[in-house]
Amino acid sequence: MYEYMTVKEAAEKWGLSVRRVQLLCVEGRIEGAMKHASVWAIPKDAEKPKDERIITGKYIKSKNNNQ
Repeated sequence: MYEYMTVKEAAEKWGLSVRRVQLLCVEGRIEGAMKHASVWAIPKDAEKPKDERIITGKYIKSKNNNQ
């Protein structure tokens, strides 16, 4: 049987905020995470998802103001 950890435990383990881990669960980015009632269960052996947020401050879409 699998062992699970809470969102708070995952946040401490991965150095993230509790809210960030909740969002990763909602987005389906943590493999094996399941929601039971209002509580997320995350497998203890789950890996921290790669950070795919934009960190350069530049937007992906370029704005074309020359119309």
